[in-house]
Amino acid sequence: MKHFDLSLYLVLDPVLCAGIGMVETARAAVAGGATIVQLRDKQASTASMIETGLVLKQALAGTGARLIVNDDIEAAIAIGADGLHIGQDDMDALTARRLIGPDMILGLSVETEALAAAIDPDLVDYAGIGPVFATPTKPDHKQPIGFAGLARMIDLCPVPSVAIGGLKAVHAADALLAGADGIALVSAICGTSDPQAAAAEIARAIREARQ
Repeated sequence: MKHFDLSLYLVLDPVLCAGIGMVETARAAVAGGATIVQLRDKQASTASMIETGLVLKQALAGTGARLIVNDDIEAAIAIGADGLHIGQDDMDALTARRLIGPDMILGLSVETEALAAAIDPDLVDYAGIGPVFATPTKPDHKQPIGFAGLARMIDLCPVPSVAIGGLKAVHAADALLAGADGIALVSAICGTSDPQAAAAEIARAIREARQ
């Protein structure tokens, strides 16, 4: 049984994090309460992803936070990351699972009810569901689904889920009420002047929503 906590899922953005860097942003966010850190850099080479990922892994060692690599399966394996996250256009879940083996966490992005219902829980460990709102950090995203759409997709989804897309601390209660196990954020933490304080505010909102 894989153990991971989707509560506060940070997706790193190299442009937004440019001020203090992705590693320092991740370190600060985890100190503030982030439970998962995803390394996402669509422009980076595999070699660059591995280099950054190894530093990230060292920075997160002993914190309990999980390191997930977006899309780059070769980098995820080389880093010894806790998991891999794939989108619908990256590769199919069966191929990904065969390549990463049974022990690595596998996350899958879903944007429609049909895709959510089609997830195979023998292959996929969690789903990233969204976008809840429009977000500039992923300009090619599908139509926003809102919290009503999120709830419908979670009802159909056979694995734990994390809501993503334009979310901030004020949205924690609505996302959890819709059934999400956590919320994923990019700009609400990356690029802020104090990522630790930003993460702490979101973590507090999540705790309050669960009371």
